[in-house]
Amino acid sequence: MVYTIEFGGVEREPGIRMLHDMKEVVCDREWFDSVDDFELYYMFRHLSMSEAELKTINKQHLRYDITVIPPGMMGREFVKTAGHYHPNVPGEEISYPEVYQVLEGEATYLLQKHKVDDILDVVVIKAKAGDIALIPPDYGHVTINASDEPLKMANWVCCDFDSSYVPFRDMEGGAYYLLDKGFVRNPRYEDLPELRYITPVDIPEFGLECGRDMYELVNDTEKLRFLKQPQDFVGVFESIVTI
Repeated sequence: MVYTIEFGGVEREPGIRMLHDMKEVVCDREWFDSVDDFELYYMFRHLSMSEAELKTINKQHLRYDITVIPPGMMGREFVKTAGHYHPNVPGEEISYPEVYQVLEGEATYLLQKHKVDDILDVVVIKAKAGDIALIPPDYGHVTINASDEPLKMANWVCCDFDSSYVPFRDMEGGAYYLLDKGFVRNPRYEDLPELRYITPVDIPEFGLECGRDMYELVNDTEKLRFLKQPQDFVGVFESIVTI
């Protein structure tokens, strides 16, 4: 299957995450071993509406992406992304953040804060079309489509680093799995905190407003500086994650 989207008047082709790419993080191992490989979700990277805007984005060391996750089940588990962490900003004790906006469908974001081998906090953000979901520094994250409609979401992120998928693979997924019966703990983790739920909110300090297309920040990239220099915005991040 060739799945494409149109963005900026150009047909875009994706990177494709296959089921077998997710081997280490799937909850239902018996089901996984019984099925053939298939396309799971689609990643469209380095998008822009024009060449001029792409130059602006690249100059600012940013990246605008769209990911499409069709509905479905992986055995008893809802379809999800592989999960990853971001590295620390060079010379700082804080990792790079990321911000998502749901364009179509509904998303469930699972965020987990870690220190060495301990999980200190696990947060769930349920977001609908137009909603903003901020991934604060020091949180790994998984996106889940627990609906019966395709999930289409955008993200802004700094492009100066590579994400780390290994911690999620080593622990066979995130701290919790979202199954057809609800969230269940991943037994590979010890002493997990209870899930906390927070609501998507506007973040005026970053120019982010639920219902407003965050791609428009290409015209005000100073508002996206928090993605590159999160150490300057610690108070804002703390206020959001404690809502």
